[in-house]
Amino acid sequence: MTLLLTRTVAKPWGRTDLPAAFGGPAAEPIGEVWFEPPAALNSLLIKYIFTSEKLSVQCHPSDAQTQAQGLGRQGKEECWLVLNAEPGAKLAIGFNQEIDLASMRAAMQDGSIEQLLTWHPVSAGDFFYIPANTVHAIGAGITLVEVQQNSEITYRLYDYGRPRELHVEEGAAVALRQPYPRQNHQHLPAKGAARLVDGPYFRLDRIDGVPDAATAQRFTGALLVVPLDCTVVVDGKSVAPGQCALADSLAVITFPGEGLSLLAQPV
Repeated sequence: MTLLLTRTVAKPWGRTDLPAAFGGPAAEPIGEVWFEPPAALNSLLIKYIFTSEKLSVQCHPSDAQTQAQGLGRQGKEECWLVLNAEPGAKLAIGFNQEIDLASMRAAMQDGSIEQLLTWHPVSAGDFFYIPANTVHAIGAGITLVEVQQNSEITYRLYDYGRPRELHVEEGAAVALRQPYPRQNHQHLPAKGAARLVDGPYFRLDRIDGVPDAATAQRFTGALLVVPLDCTVVVDGKSVAPGQCALADSLAVITFPGEGLSLLAQPV
């Protein structure tokens, strides 16, 4: 068993009121806690995100697009599981209606892109899969877990006047200019198992207690386990909320009779 190292990332849009699993109150606003990908599964990145302000409007290229540019497999598909959301919290994903390229370019430059996006009200249990090229932004007052292809390429399209570099040309070249597919969103009940992602780049399940036989059949080989509200034991060592562990197989993980965890694995 390998307990993944964490990287705590300060962000101006982050929060100081972190959950107890992350040490409680922080001296500076923390926006992200990354689990450093292990060499055995380095194509997958898991992080927690904490927001007090809106994040930039952005999109990511696909593997095919980055390979065509000679950058290798640097595409990014990702997904979000909302763990906590303040009243009125929203995520922007996709456009209200299909728009042309010229309109999107103009909207990025004058800031009206914020109004053209579909802002989805969210609460704990909302899950969204974000394909590459999807225009998106995380709103304020949200705690979520993000599971993604491990890539550092982000095209920032609009940032509310913050003094950061924008990538208008790069983003315009790859962004989908259409509404977000409804089938990529589901709302999970407070308890119970759920199959969240089954390819093409990774699989992700939320389990409650011990995984059933079908889940065990899907997750063969090395995997990552993220306890959400319980403690699991991997190779005899405890893994608590706020941590992520690499396990050689499901067989070396002991789960409690009840309690939510995430299982993640590249495909």
